[in-house]
Amino acid sequence: MTRIVGIDIARGLAVLGMYGAHVGVTEPLVFTEPATWLDVVNGRSSILFALLAGVSIAIISGRTRPVDGTELRAARIRILVRAALIFAIGMLLIWLDTRIAVILPVYAVLFVAAIPVLRWRPRSLFVAAGILAIVSPILAAITTVLVPVADPVVDLLLTGHYPAVIWIVFVLVGLGVGRLDVTARVVQLRLLAVGAGLAVAGYGLGVAANRAVLESTAPVPVDIGMLATTEPHSGSPFEVVGSTGFALAVLALCLLVATRARIPLYPIAAVGSMALSAYTAHVVIVAIIGDGAFTQNDNGLYLAFIGGALVLCTGWALLFGRGPLERVLTWASNLAARTTRRART
Repeated sequence: MTRIVGIDIARGLAVLGMYGAHVGVTEPLVFTEPATWLDVVNGRSSILFALLAGVSIAIISGRTRPVDGTELRAARIRILVRAALIFAIGMLLIWLDTRIAVILPVYAVLFVAAIPVLRWRPRSLFVAAGILAIVSPILAAITTVLVPVADPVVDLLLTGHYPAVIWIVFVLVGLGVGRLDVTARVVQLRLLAVGAGLAVAGYGLGVAANRAVLESTAPVPVDIGMLATTEPHSGSPFEVVGSTGFALAVLALCLLVATRARIPLYPIAAVGSMALSAYTAHVVIVAIIGDGAFTQNDNGLYLAFIGGALVLCTGWALLFGRGPLERVLTWASNLAARTTRRART
């Protein structure tokens, strides 16, 4: 299947952005101060990564025409096997005990959670995502109050750094987007317009809600106050809506420029084409460096990560094509699907 370069570019930006979120030196974002703009990587990079997971699921299961019958069963097997391997890789990275909040276990759970809705129409997926964008943050906030004791399952699903009940919103949106003809210019422009609108609405209303809470003379519980913010990883409805819009706008821009700047953007697309390998490698390198990776006074280490990823991924892509971990996922998932198909036959 022909790769969509714009999606690879967006995925590459997401990975490079997560490098910055983990080892970059940033200041709180103020839109009128360019020196603070690097802070955009915090929270939003991982959300773009999750939204693109939904796009990948759509590609695996037929793109604009969802598969059915035998092919649908094969797609489900592929997704399940990929999820299992990604979960295993994620747990190994967590075992390295870095300060990085590893996204891969939740990423795997979201892959599995998307299986029941593989044949939903884009409109149904977007409506479901919209409802969950409002309901899920409230549910997570209530759970945080009712379950104060740390529990691995509850943490993974509801109260962790990447609560699956909230992050499924981004996957559903991505799956809906993947069901559209994203190679069509009119679709790309609509995604850009919708994304920009959601970003302005989500962040704008969030800022207004936060100001109202701060100016209120009535006592406001901390957990309720966190629902009226746009802070990264707050999981508030405003952050979910605003960051979804941001991710959509970035994806749309990447799709729009891909055909006209394919060669100069090839290194970023190369990183995106092997996002799992690039992400895993950076966590391993951070584990080797130790706590010093998080005590930098400047962005030298971050720039080194960016440069290294661009050079190494470009070289690998030119020489070998698909990334090393991506090869394993593709081989294992295709093998499982073929074996299951033969067994049923």
